[in-house]
Amino acid sequence: MSNAAAVWHVYILRCVDASLYTGVTTRVAERVAAHNAGRGAKYTRSRLPVELVYEERVGGRGEALSREAQIKRLTAGEKRRLVAGG
Repeated sequence: MSNAAAVWHVYILRCVDASLYTGVTTRVAERVAAHNAGRGAKYTRSRLPVELVYEERVGGRGEALSREAQIKRLTAGEKRRLVAGG
């Protein structure tokens, strides 16, 4: 499946230090496993293990990147509310 036809997801991980990391992928479970194996983002490598706490299915890659940027602009409190379902 090409990236153009793939379903993209925005995800949030809770790191061992309680910080939140936001990313995008087409394969959430594989990406979380990569983070936990130390093959993810530099940010998460020193904050293992990580736990998936939020996942949002979006359209294409561009939409996923836009939503990721939107989430990254939220305050910590707003991100916690998003993760909590509010």
